[in-house]
Amino acid sequence: MRRAAAWAVLLAALVSGCAAPQVAGLLEQLPPDLAASAEVAATPFYPQEDYQCGPASLAALLNHAGRDATPESLVPQVYLPARQGSLQPELLAATRRHALVAYVLEPRLEALLREIASGTPVLVLQNLALDWAPQWHYAVAIGYDLGARRIILRSGVTERLAMSLDTFERTWTRGGGWAMVALPPGRLPVTASERGFLSAVASLERLHPVAAEQAYEAALARWPGSALAALGLGNARYARHDLSGAAASYRRATQLAPASADAWNNLAQALSDLGRRDEALGAARQAVALGGPRLAAYRDTLAHIERAR
Repeated sequence: MRRAAAWAVLLAALVSGCAAPQVAGLLEQLPPDLAASAEVAATPFYPQEDYQCGPASLAALLNHAGRDATPESLVPQVYLPARQGSLQPELLAATRRHALVAYVLEPRLEALLREIASGTPVLVLQNLALDWAPQWHYAVAIGYDLGARRIILRSGVTERLAMSLDTFERTWTRGGGWAMVALPPGRLPVTASERGFLSAVASLERLHPVAAEQAYEAALARWPGSALAALGLGNARYARHDLSGAAASYRRATQLAPASADAWNNLAQALSDLGRRDEALGAARQAVALGGPRLAAYRDTLAHIERAR
């Protein structure tokens, strides 16, 4: 997490002389829809203090996404003194506290470059040394040039570090290929998978249901057949007491996935809260009939509705 010692840089250089596999494969068969070069030049830069690359890198992402944050304000949220650094779960949680979607990319270089090409800076974890003697470091990837075989980083005390793509891939792979983006809830990562994005939004839902609602709506715009997105949208609306909106979303989920007992159960609860007892009974009975690991909860919902008058 601190500035790389001279020996660490030397060790990294010794193992970065040959082509890295993802770089070689990407340049051998360059996707026609991937820009040859791109740079998110507006990404803020915060020179890091020793061990503070996590707060500095995250502040750059949050600022770019429209949130007010400084490395100093993030230190209490993400910095672990005992480890002299920051761990990924803390970075993700701090992002969600700022009502942003924290999405972890697939460990593919192409995915990282596509996010940059879409105008999104990417926070990456690197191991600047070796597996048996790691030198962990967070940086922000803001640009690349495939022709020059370079990636551009906000890194340490260097505002625009041009690094060989091959060297970057090796240091990034030794860091587990971990990368994340932080986006306003109405915007999706261009490389997002349906399940991965919905999982990220579900984590946001507990803190910021309004932001989660916007994210689920954006997910349904991209994946209109997603019953999980419709179910999540219903949950977000229910959390902010929009019962009619929740019922409509749950109804859509049952239409998209008629075998989803969760969707029927949640629809039953929303309809019951709206005073639509007969409809609620029908939905609750359907959930019980479908069964599954949460059958006891479905039976409780049905019993509650049957007792209501």
